Amino acid sequence: MGSKARKVAIVGVGHVGSSCAYSLINQSICDEIMLIGRTPDRAYAQALDLSHCMDFVHSRTKIYTGSCEQCTDMDIVILCAGASVPGSKNRLDQADSAYAIHKPLIGRIMDSGFTGIFLTASNPVDVVTYIVWRLSGLPRGQVLGTGTSIDSSRLKTLLSEVLPVDPRSVQGYVLGEHGESQFPAWSHVTIGGKPLMDILTQHPQRFGHLKLAEIAHKTRDAGWEIYYRKGATHYGIGNALAYLVRSILNDDHKIIAVSAVLDNEYGQTDVCAGVPAIITRQGIKEILELNLSPPEQEQFASSCAIIRSAIGRIAWEL
Repeated sequence: MGSKARKVAIVGVGHVGSSCAYSLINQSICDEIMLIGRTPDRAYAQALDLSHCMDFVHSRTKIYTGSCEQCTDMDIVILCAGASVPGSKNRLDQADSAYAIHKPLIGRIMDSGFTGIFLTASNPVDVVTYIVWRLSGLPRGQVLGTGTSIDSSRLKTLLSEVLPVDPRSVQGYVLGEHGESQFPAWSHVTIGGKPLMDILTQHPQRFGHLKLAEIAHKTRDAGWEIYYRKGATHYGIGNALAYLVRSILNDDHKIIAVSAVLDNEYGQTDVCAGVPAIITRQGIKEILELNLSPPEQEQFASSCAIIRSAIGRIAWEL
């Protein structure tokens, strides 16, 4: 990552990839964005459309189309390519197609001499993050996924509506799979620094109606609520990607829930799952191990087992 200009490549120019590029441009996060798409005409059209934003933003971002072979000096490659499984309500059903899509892509990108950071958004994101790590051969800190960053944001938004407070005053994480086995770590959710569980205990008349299981369910299903009504989720995850890119390029050391390769953190190895991590210019500097309650530790282990099972079903050809 020795380039002076901040360069980001986005592979996949559909809803998520284009929304990510739009967020990057509007927030003036990087100097250059290279769009890589399966259909060159679509990638060109997206780049042209996005270039017309420049008169209305704080600083100019150079945006153009390219190929995997041109990723040599990119700081970050964002992976948004994917294919949904019609009728499925489980992201893990996409594991085989995700491997088929990413195997040639990662080979071509690594053959270009790329040594930067892979940031994955393609579903199932925990499985894809693991696939990219295995195929790239990069250190685990240089491969991360959006993971439960978007789920944690959804949790904060839901809590902010019922308490009510600004969602940025809510701190907490959804852990595990970005999918059906995820769970909020309620023991670590705070409102303005005060544990949520203390607030509920001390103010039963005000917040006795709050059903944590219902909020967890709504958090888990929020993506599907959007998907079945308009066919895609992309604004939230696009902004989450931009937030992560900014945190990396600015060496922010922010703590964000991302999909990370675990190496005995939380007692789990050789699997990717959503956990809070310190994000720096090198990618993941450190994974934070929360002191989970025994039920939460069981939930995390169960979620990792589900992800690991999906990884194990892939017909690997390394």
